[in-house]
Amino acid sequence: MGRGSLRKLIGGGAMASDPDRDVFSIFGPFHLTSIDWTNSYHRTSVASSLVNGVYTMERDKQEKRVGSESRAMPWWDFFNFSLVETLIDDYDSSIYGAVFEYKLSNLCQNTSHVKAPPRYVIAFRGTILESETWMTDVKHNLKFSFNTLHEGGRSLQAIRAIRSMVDKHSESAIWLAGHSLGAALVLLAGKTMTSFGFLLESYIFNPPISCIPLEQLPGGKKIKGAFQFTKTVVKATVAMVLTDLQVQEDDPKTASWVPYLYVNPADPICAGYIDYFKHKTFMSKIGASKIEKAGAGKSVRSLLMGKSSSSDLSTEPLHLLPSADMTINKNKPTKSMTAHGLHQWWERDSAMRENWESCCIRPFYEDKLQQLTIQ
Repeated sequence: MGRGSLRKLIGGGAMASDPDRDVFSIFGPFHLTSIDWTNSYHRTSVASSLVNGVYTMERDKQEKRVGSESRAMPWWDFFNFSLVETLIDDYDSSIYGAVFEYKLSNLCQNTSHVKAPPRYVIAFRGTILESETWMTDVKHNLKFSFNTLHEGGRSLQAIRAIRSMVDKHSESAIWLAGHSLGAALVLLAGKTMTSFGFLLESYIFNPPISCIPLEQLPGGKKIKGAFQFTKTVVKATVAMVLTDLQVQEDDPKTASWVPYLYVNPADPICAGYIDYFKHKTFMSKIGASKIEKAGAGKSVRSLLMGKSSSSDLSTEPLHLLPSADMTINKNKPTKSMTAHGLHQWWERDSAMRENWESCCIRPFYEDKLQQLTIQ
């Protein structure tokens, strides 16, 4: 696959080929002149816009747009955020993340009875396949594929920046947001911070998943289900034989982190999350949740390499989540609205948003069935 094909598949921002894709007044959610922080669509639109602001900052830099020519600032300023810090990759000096502060947070301190806005949002862009960034971004995508994203310098820097903000402010004041490769960073950082007892509100757009997207394959539901079941049983058996794995219930601390996931079944990069949670629910319903945990809890690579049986970020697939609130965009992609595009998540047409499906995923316990309904 050439760089042009990759750009169509995983390029971020609005319309990848449109020269005005970064102009907020054309492509942004400019209709949201007043934000209701209790409204999930409003929160989603703000979070995705801030992520797009990171994309646009890097494209401003690459295209040498400065002063009145720069296009990034409206993506956060429109919602009364200010730029506090940019996160720079040590290898290619690209902007891959940013810390934004909500300028009106002091006005919301005494509104404990309603959902408060964040004080800070730490946002991460995805892959930009341009000459200045494509090599480093693709390298991090490969790290994700081999379950070694946690070893990258960018990942360690991002987690340090997040930990520093949490140490200075309460965890409830901080949101995380990311798209594509940036979504993988949020997954990694969110799970890492959860292991330290910090549950950060997280908005995860089109996150990659290192498994076959069954939604994209031909065949009926029974064939796909049989394939998934067989794969799980085989992996569980290998895991138990090679690692003497003791299957335990989901860690209540980990299960308490409920990130917001945004996926599109037509996007091969993230569609696998739909399959994963469908299968997780099915295995729970038939009383085979322990087999599912044993099979899902290890990557094929870690099993083949004989890594430690302990559950940590070096062995556990990044997509493994006990809990999530998942939004599925079932609208068919178009040239102007691609299945992997970040722009779909601030969709201005309310009729199109009727085709968004919300799914509540929670852990399965013996006395309570996991909650999930996906048609």
